Amino acid sequence: MRSRILACLAAAVSAAALLTSPAAATPHHGCATSQEPGTSALHTIESGGLHRTYQLHLPEDYTRKRDWPLIVAYHGRGNTGAGTETFSKLSELPAIVAYPNGVIGTGDGDRQAWQGAPYSAPGVDDVAFTGDLLDELEATLCVDDRRVYATGKSNGAGFTGILGCVLADRFAAIAPIAGAFYSNGIDCHPSRPVPVIDFHGTADATIPYTGDTDRGLPAVTDWVTAWADRDRCRVRVPDRTIEPDITVARWTGCARGAEVVHVAVTGGGHTWPGADSYSGGGYATQTIEAHEVLWQFVRRYSL
Repeated sequence: MRSRILACLAAAVSAAALLTSPAAATPHHGCATSQEPGTSALHTIESGGLHRTYQLHLPEDYTRKRDWPLIVAYHGRGNTGAGTETFSKLSELPAIVAYPNGVIGTGDGDRQAWQGAPYSAPGVDDVAFTGDLLDELEATLCVDDRRVYATGKSNGAGFTGILGCVLADRFAAIAPIAGAFYSNGIDCHPSRPVPVIDFHGTADATIPYTGDTDRGLPAVTDWVTAWADRDRCRVRVPDRTIEPDITVARWTGCARGAEVVHVAVTGGGHTWPGADSYSGGGYATQTIEAHEVLWQFVRRYSL
């Protein structure tokens, strides 16, 4: 059942993406690491005068003989990179995965957060940190810098939207999940059309699907449509319900082969689709695996 659903979703999201399949990369030289393939480990870098940390996973068959795609996954408010690795299953993909940790923000509790939210840590530049992180990983690992992708959940997903606006020259595509897309004052004019695949539950009680004007949250469909407009997409494909709880919306004919996709989970909560452990409140569909679906989409894009 799941393989059939994945095939349907892959077909739904890949038509335009196939036009941009990357050519083989020339491996970096000197990209050795002391970390063993198939393991995850916590690392520290300096950025903006702060000690910043990230969880790094290397695929089991990581080798210096080729360059690898890189996924950067941003946790939700109050979570961690290690926690996101546990429920997201992103480390099962054939890619290097970095799970950076935010800085404790404002509001109740000591909860790590990302730039762009009303509760993010004042004065912390997470965009600059992301640039420093990419520089570090691309200098020390066998990373194909043309195939770098951003994903995240909730506040971390909202931050991927910011990265799509200001670091479109570093990320080939973005894949937010249950995104908290707060109004942040950023004038979003990306340097290139950015492919986007977005996931959101229609019964999300934390970040409502229909938006929350009092909190500066747009309706999710408005946010996705804005990206289709930015990418100059010419065609809105009729929505396709591939399972009772999964509806896919697509915008195609976008500039430079980009595509915008929205996966709505009917009745879905503030959760990561396919998660086997706790990822947030409400219903978590097992009809699809978000890590598999987003990979089928982003892997076809390169800078």
